[in-house]
Amino acid sequence: MVVSRWDNYCLHLIICNDMCLSIPAEVKSLEGDFATVSVGGVEYQASLKLVSDVKVGDYILMHTGFAIQKLDPDEARTTLDLFKELDEINRKLDEEDKE
Repeated sequence: MVVSRWDNYCLHLIICNDMCLSIPAEVKSLEGDFATVSVGGVEYQASLKLVSDVKVGDYILMHTGFAIQKLDPDEARTTLDLFKELDEINRKLDEEDKE
């Protein structure tokens, strides 16, 4: 699958048996087996039933509303920074297409 344009948020690709799309997200709050997470300033609810020892401030990889693993904070921030760069490049390409 080739993605030529990225919308507001780019997706972090993980290759599974089939293809899975997941998003790095920062944990903002915890309530039982659920976390409120932030992706680009937008908050979502993520189930924590598949991971353990998640704390506020951690980064998780979220897939279809489930945290599927914890991420190293530096790795997560680097990935999110790359997504921002890709978004900027695609916005410029969109502008060039309009000209």
